[in-house]
Amino acid sequence: MSNRTPNPATPAGERILATASTLFYERGIRAVGVDVIALEAGTTKKTLYDRFGSKDALVAAYLVRRADRWRAFLDTALSDSGASGTDRVLAVFDVAEEWAAANGRGCAFVNAFAEIGGTDHPANTVILEDKRFMHDTLVRLLTEAGVADADVLGGRLHLLYEGAIVVSTAGGRTDAFETARAAAGSLLKAATPRR
Repeated sequence: MSNRTPNPATPAGERILATASTLFYERGIRAVGVDVIALEAGTTKKTLYDRFGSKDALVAAYLVRRADRWRAFLDTALSDSGASGTDRVLAVFDVAEEWAAANGRGCAFVNAFAEIGGTDHPANTVILEDKRFMHDTLVRLLTEAGVADADVLGGRLHLLYEGAIVVSTAGGRTDAFETARAAAGSLLKAATPRR
């Protein structure tokens, strides 16, 4: 568990966070009130506010936990894949497709941004951090694979990655990850090795 993961400190706090996480992802942030969260978690609104301070802070905690789950899933899947070099970069698209298949409402961060983006909501920082993390992960993997201009290519691959996530759900394209992976493969074939 990352030290970024909020510590709800009590079993009731954990139930609140787990319940809110499910409800926010399945129904949307604005559609779910604290009354519903408290009721479904078997607790009170007072306990919710005692543990998290506000609904906005609970939303941020939900996204932090979701980010930590994704990062652990990605790390494990990349390790288990046995891929190396540029194949490890391409494996990111396979891992994302597997995650998306189990999470049918799309990217929690894109969904949250659609509801709260452009505001001073505390979850905006978490959303931006998640997107930066994936960009930086791709740059790191390219650097480890010995690709020159890893920053530039990482930015391009990140756009393919994010596009596949959105198009696979909002665009209804079942081949989104396959198409993005093929495009990424073409870019990698044309990439110059670092000297």
